[in-house]
Amino acid sequence: MPGSVAEAGQEKPLAPTNVGLTRRGPLADWLPGFGMLREYQLPWLRNDIVAGIVLSTMLVPVGIAYAVASGVPAIYGLYATIVPLIVYALFGPSRILVLGPDSSLAPIILGVVLPLSSGDPGRAVAIASAMAIVAGAVCIVAGIAKLGFITELLSKPIRYGYMNGIALAVLISQLPKLFGFSIESNGPVRDLWAIGKAVAEGAANWPGTALGVATLALILLLKAHKRMGAILVAVILATLVAGWFDLSQRYGVKVLGPVPQGLPKFALPWLQTSDLVSVLAGGIAVAIVAFADTSVLSRTFAARTGTRVDPNQEMVGLGAANLAAGFFQGFPISSSSSRTPVAEAAGAKTQITGVVGALIVALVIVAAPNLFKDLPYAALAAVVIAAAIGLFEFADLGRIYRIQNWEFWLSIVCTVGVAVFGAITGIGIAIVLAVIEFLWDGWRPHWAVLGKPDGVDGYHDITRYPEAATVPGLLLFRWDAPLFFANAELFNQRVLDAIAASSSPVKRIVVAAEPITSVDVTSADSLTELDKLLKDDGIELCFAELKDPVKDKLKRFGLLKEFGEARFFPTKESAVGNYLKTRRD
Repeated sequence: MPGSVAEAGQEKPLAPTNVGLTRRGPLADWLPGFGMLREYQLPWLRNDIVAGIVLSTMLVPVGIAYAVASGVPAIYGLYATIVPLIVYALFGPSRILVLGPDSSLAPIILGVVLPLSSGDPGRAVAIASAMAIVAGAVCIVAGIAKLGFITELLSKPIRYGYMNGIALAVLISQLPKLFGFSIESNGPVRDLWAIGKAVAEGAANWPGTALGVATLALILLLKAHKRMGAILVAVILATLVAGWFDLSQRYGVKVLGPVPQGLPKFALPWLQTSDLVSVLAGGIAVAIVAFADTSVLSRTFAARTGTRVDPNQEMVGLGAANLAAGFFQGFPISSSSSRTPVAEAAGAKTQITGVVGALIVALVIVAAPNLFKDLPYAALAAVVIAAAIGLFEFADLGRIYRIQNWEFWLSIVCTVGVAVFGAITGIGIAIVLAVIEFLWDGWRPHWAVLGKPDGVDGYHDITRYPEAATVPGLLLFRWDAPLFFANAELFNQRVLDAIAASSSPVKRIVVAAEPITSVDVTSADSLTELDKLLKDDGIELCFAELKDPVKDKLKRFGLLKEFGEARFFPTKESAVGNYLKTRRD
């Protein structure tokens, strides 16, 4: 997997790899930015400043573009860029995650803003800001309630599939800018068809495309030279070429032009009573999508740097950034799958990169609105495409294919889901696949009849140790999963199958219950039915090594009293010894 560019000599690691596990006091827990400053090393400053400058060249056009896509005036996209980056630097646990306006949120925001604002820009801003406040509050409450564990539903193959799909979607989304035209987006695959059709019909601006391709080639070529700041060099050269040869006027190459002026101010978004239900629903939807997207991206980049990110603090950081955006004339924001890899590739070490980028955007708004006026959109597309290429994960997927074929295809399905239906639907597909993956292992788990092999301690699966000794009349049965509603009937059937396949009549069956971590009402009732069925055949049902919490549940369900304490043994050995003693007696 590609790592960051511009490593600074013999620097020490940014933080211990167990960051997030060590308690460093309440202030550092709630404000990770302060903890980062205590560990900050001076050699990192150059990397963060250079990366911040490079990042700022994307923040302005992207902020403007996503503001328009969200149904609010362009300047508010810059407001939704500046404030969240500064706030996340204090509250966010990730080293280099970049937050801001995002394509996955734009359709949700627009879907609420457009019908309620009736074309009034002021109302549109108030509605979008209120949605950010709702989303922020939801994320903060969820983080404080320790609900970040839900991110653990996404396995590594599914995260790879989602990120590969996002990378592909981001790359496709930049092709119209690279070719110098625009299309109405209908999903990555359909967009690719529309792009090909537009190119075939002669819509491409080839001088701009050539400049964009040259910019991309230069970035990829210079990327190996870690101290050259490949992206910054390429962007500066593209801007100089476009301005020097006046490509905008002479060849119609699209350039950024001057940005609007004015800094964000604190403002309370006042709403009409009729807006509340839509804003609440939209804000909650934004919170779910933003956190799902952020958790995947955060964990991906944390894995690259060998650190651990606390998902609960990630919720708080994302929530604080959204809350601040809402109170400072912004709109809902999320992590960026295109700007984060740009920061990484430019050599970012810490969240100082985002702060530098935010300050440069603010400076541009106030003092230099014409600074980026000659920056070609094709060059910006090249920067994003180069970053998207860095998001793809193929090598580890190859390893997964070799060792667990079905998980590889699970990842591919997730990639296709994102590529065909877009990021929002892709998140839903990823979560559904994760739940199915989890349930499958519990629904149809491994089970075994146990025996005692010569020269090996303990009791083991007789299919692996065919010569293992068994006790006539006693069947040791192991079930390798929790007992719950989806597998309760299967458990009963597998027990009966094991009894039927036994080489001698079974008088007692002992469930080696150590792998059983939970039971529910359905499975408890099913055990009662199984016990009655076995009793009718003269077979006694017993348990060994049942965990205390599970035993407590059986006690609440009434099964402990119904079965009797004598049928529960602390170990398999004691269960076997008891049966042998009973048989002798």
